Amino acid sequence: MADLLDLSSRIIDSGVADEPVNRITQELSEVADGIAVVESFSHIVAFRTDDGLAVFDSSGVATGTRVVESLRTWSSDRVNKLVYTHGHLDHVGGSPAFLADAEARKHPRPEFVAHHRVQDRLDRYRLTDGWNVVINMRQFGWLRNTDLGIGAGGTGQPRFLPDDVAAPDITYSDHHQLSVGGVDFELHHGRGETDDHTWAWIPSRQAICCGDFLIWHFPNAGNPQKVQRYPREWARCLRQMADLRPELLLPAHGLPIAGTDRIQRVLLQVADVLDDLVDRTIAMMNGGATLDEIVHSVKVPDDTLAIPYLRPFYDEPEFVVRNIWRLYGGWWDANPARLKPPPDRDLAAQVAALAGGAGRLAQRATEVAQTGDLRTAAQLAEWAVQADPDDKSAHQARAAIYDQRQRAEKSLMAKGIFSSAAQESRRRTEGQ
Repeated sequence: MADLLDLSSRIIDSGVADEPVNRITQELSEVADGIAVVESFSHIVAFRTDDGLAVFDSSGVATGTRVVESLRTWSSDRVNKLVYTHGHLDHVGGSPAFLADAEARKHPRPEFVAHHRVQDRLDRYRLTDGWNVVINMRQFGWLRNTDLGIGAGGTGQPRFLPDDVAAPDITYSDHHQLSVGGVDFELHHGRGETDDHTWAWIPSRQAICCGDFLIWHFPNAGNPQKVQRYPREWARCLRQMADLRPELLLPAHGLPIAGTDRIQRVLLQVADVLDDLVDRTIAMMNGGATLDEIVHSVKVPDDTLAIPYLRPFYDEPEFVVRNIWRLYGGWWDANPARLKPPPDRDLAAQVAALAGGAGRLAQRATEVAQTGDLRTAAQLAEWAVQADPDDKSAHQARAAIYDQRQRAEKSLMAKGIFSSAAQESRRRTEGQ
């Protein structure tokens, strides 16, 4: 059993992350008397009470059974309540494993507690099931379907949200007082990564379950393939948590943190970074800047991005800036030509004609890539394959450039999209 609090303290205090901070071991660690964490994707956090266990999150479809098995090495008590911190699949997908465990042990069925918008999210996932399969395969392309938690529907086609994920039994709007076996859990709604997020204050333990408000990466407030995120409200929630001066912080990804001063530093530093991005983006919007100008001007300093819990290994500041623009300014980027643009293939054909054909355009893309300007090279490669989708040399150039882009990126978001583009072109060159 790892000493997770010692590990997180050492990393935060030193500023050096020489060990993984987002561990997926499926192992249970007791981090305080009567409080346990199972490290998974996502973690579950369990509290012993006089009337069974109160658990936060259920992990994912592929990991639910293993987190339950780990939980049962610590306690055989019934799971009384299970709180979803939000409706992402890695937090709700393991719920069938908890139901199966209760049935096998002849325990009463756990009651599932969540913000009322979690059900709206589950309904939306079912409405857009195919889209969610596509974007998650692109984002997590290095994983198998089963690892993504994509189940099989009645048609045998991949499914994003399995039918047996447990719906919430108890829902609330703003705040909810939940008592389980003499332990009070104060549930608070906040918008951040999602619009259905819950964080919980447990006053008797001076602890906070913060869900994905802290993930030990740069905040996931800009995911380019997902719905709106809320960085300003995210920062506000972090400040509300800090005001409570918790002694134990229990995130759903990354390491738990002990010590009031240490937790204050982490929460407020993440909040400051988010607020700064919002403030500077809105200031430029108010000054009439275009999205292109803002994206290439509003940055986070490299030394900030080197902090162990702010490294851009999942999401990144550039994507957050785009999400801020979308939230406050709409989808149009302020370039008049892109308000009602031509089809990509038509523009590509015109550019290819100017360049002397798709092959010449692909050649130029390769030349530009060799200078290190991968952003421009990628656009030239896109035009080449759009102008002539059957040109294998163009696809070869495109695959090579996106391989370079994938290797040059840090965030999983960018790596997934660029890797998917490279694979797409390789399939075209192989005739698949």
